[in-house]
Amino acid sequence: MSISGFFLIDKPVGPTSHDVVDVLRRVTGERTIGHAGTLDPLASGLLVLAVTREFTKQVDKFKSLDKVYRAEITLGKDSSTYDSEGELTAVSDREPSDSEIKNVLKTFIGQTEQLPPIFSAKKIGGQSAHKLARQGEAVELKPSPVEVYDIELIDYRYPRVEFTTRVSPGTYIRSLAHDIGKELGVGAYLSNLCRVRIGEFSVIQAIKLDEIKSITDLEKARVSDMV
Repeated sequence: MSISGFFLIDKPVGPTSHDVVDVLRRVTGERTIGHAGTLDPLASGLLVLAVTREFTKQVDKFKSLDKVYRAEITLGKDSSTYDSEGELTAVSDREPSDSEIKNVLKTFIGQTEQLPPIFSAKKIGGQSAHKLARQGEAVELKPSPVEVYDIELIDYRYPRVEFTTRVSPGTYIRSLAHDIGKELGVGAYLSNLCRVRIGEFSVIQAIKLDEIKSITDLEKARVSDMV
């Protein structure tokens, strides 16, 4: 039994996006599988997988859609990777007020030039920036145009700030976390992230990775062949 198309997968914290591809390869027996936008191992949520060459050639249509994330940042420290995986450096133990948090979040709505994290999949001379950075090489990335359409505070209990945000393709939430900490003057890093939506597709529609044992299971996560 063969299968092809686009499928919505709910990735847990831990596996890489490529690990998810490997799971689908084992289940389907199909080698040509791709995904529409990487999720870091520390992030969870929605991944769109394309199965067979016919659909991997069309996967860019998903990459061009807006993304919605639920994010948690931790105040008081900066991280070399902008998330909890990196080397942490204490910045300030000042506790911003609720109103200060809300006001600073609002300043990020709109178009801006965002500097990607050096520990990212951005390519430099054909190599990923994170590979060069881990080799101890100097990494210089150029800012990219991005847009934050909206950002809403969900919960604030120092040092944790939780918010949702809808952003344009190519926006790094790790960079957003770092920049929020910089604007507050206390430092911050991304401590939790879940991608809840890609365009019109929600993680609620997705199948959890550990529930995919057969092609029949995968069929439950199929989406329309065309966006």
